[in-house]
Amino acid sequence: MKYRESEEMYLETIYILTQKSSNVRSVDVANELGYSKASISVAMKRLREKDYVNIDSSGIISLTNSGKKVALDIYERHHLLTAMFVHIGADAALAEENACRIEHVISADLVEIIRNHLHT
Repeated sequence: MKYRESEEMYLETIYILTQKSSNVRSVDVANELGYSKASISVAMKRLREKDYVNIDSSGIISLTNSGKKVALDIYERHHLLTAMFVHIGADAALAEENACRIEHVISADLVEIIRNHLHT
């Protein structure tokens, strides 16, 4: 379970960083997450092996189609959960913090229920 969560965090972070710059490198991911470069290097190797990312010869990371699919799913869950928490009265910072934790463990069925509820 923990491994999947960390994969999702890396992929979501890469996705967010690529929205700001097309030249995302491991050091950018390390800085964003506050992790060591060594930890990021190991994670990028695993993500490459699972065909979630590509890294070119200059170290630029890009998401594969499957990596982008996972990243977008988590990114959308994050925003949906944040919106729900704000809707029920949480301040934005508290909503963001908790959405970031829950987005990795909530079921797809419950996400759909929340989505339907917020859009009615």
